[in-house]
This record gives sequence, C-alpha cells and structure tokens, in this order.
Amino acid sequence: METALAAASWIGLDADLLGRYGPNLLQGLGVTLSLVAIAVPIGFMLAWPLAIARLDGPAPARAAVAAFTGFFRGTPVLCQLFLIYYGTGQFRHALTDVGIWWIFREAFWCAAVTLTLNTAAYQAEIIRGALKSVPAGQVEAAQALGLTRLQTYRLVLGPQALVLALRPLGNELVLMIKASSIASVITVVDLMSAAKRAFSASLDFEVYVWAATLYLIVVEIVRRVWNAMERRLTRRAAA
Repeated sequence: METALAAASWIGLDADLLGRYGPNLLQGLGVTLSLVAIAVPIGFMLAWPLAIARLDGPAPARAAVAAFTGFFRGTPVLCQLFLIYYGTGQFRHALTDVGIWWIFREAFWCAAVTLTLNTAAYQAEIIRGALKSVPAGQVEAAQALGLTRLQTYRLVLGPQALVLALRPLGNELVLMIKASSIASVITVVDLMSAAKRAFSASLDFEVYVWAATLYLIVVEIVRRVWNAMERRLTRRAAA
C-alpha cells in the first residue's frame, strides 16, 4: 500500500484519498473476484450439458435449452438480477419448503446466481458452436471404434471443442468481470459499490479512476494468463 501511495503522489494523484479509501476498494475487489470465481466455473460446468442437449437432445430438451439461452442472452443482465433478487421473494414460502431460501435472501448469492445463469447461457452457445466446428469425420471415426455417444463427447469432441472455444471463453470471462459491477445496485459491496461509497463521502471523482484502474489490472492479468494457456493448449493439441 505504501508503494501505491508513493506512486499516486508521484503522478499527481491524491495519495491521501487513496490512503483513506484504498483498503475499501481492495475489499470490494475481493467481493468482485469472489462473484466471478463462483459464477464462471459453475457456468462452465452447466454449459456442457446444455450445449450437448441443444445439439443431440430430444426435441423438448432442445426447445428448453433454446428458451433458456435465448432469455439470458436476449435480456439485460440487470433485468435478470432484479427478477431474481426481487422476484424470488414472491415465492419465499415455497423456496423455504425446499430449503433453498437461504440463497435468495442474501444479495451476494442472488448476484452470484444471476451471473452464473447468464454466463452458462453464453458459454453453452460458445461450446455448442465449437462442437459443431469439429469435423464430422471425427464422429465417424469414433463410431467406427465402437465408442458410445458419451465417450465420443468425452474423448473426441470435447477436447477438440475446448481448444476451439478457448478464445471466446476468455472473452466471456473478461465480460463477466465487468458485468459483475451490476451487483452494486442490490447492496453487494463489490468494487463498484465501494467506489460509489467513497465518492459519496469524498465527492472526489478520482475514486472512480482508482476503481477503473483496478478493473483494468485484473482484466489485463486475466488476458495475459488466458493467452498463455491458449498458446500452450493449442501447441499440445497440434502435437
């Protein structure tokens, strides 16, 4: 923190402002990263069965998945958040009876559920497109070897599709980091909410500069790590 204060003073920013509100911004950043760390991996796990059901499932399953992805890709994520945060309260007794009201009574978990469902819809479409891009000859070869449909997806189509999907999945991760800022509208004290509170107390727009800088740093780290992973997996797949 002392290094950051010195750097702020050197480039002409308000070091005292950073000293007062910097810890709150970092705590908010931790909440932001927690939301993303919950939503993206769970969304990824949900996306695979959704994508496969959209491709190979029975007609009712294909229609249901199409409706799910269409809704979450076609409506604003803020609207989705309000539907879950405010709308689930209408079903409190039913949710209590099945033992899951504890999720929807907390703003943090409402935001996590919203982001999870949203990214699951986007990732499902990314994976579906990647699966369709795998040459048909790969499926024919798997059938010739006597592999079941599940084995074909797990051993043949899945690994190849994952390599093809890496870049758009990385873009989706970056979008989720930025989209997580909507959690601030339902009292979750994430990075954006911490910046709002700091601005309300100080009336200095510079706190938003610090918030934007933290977002940029996180996105740049993710971008570099993802690019390195993509290069490594692509080389391995080509070997």
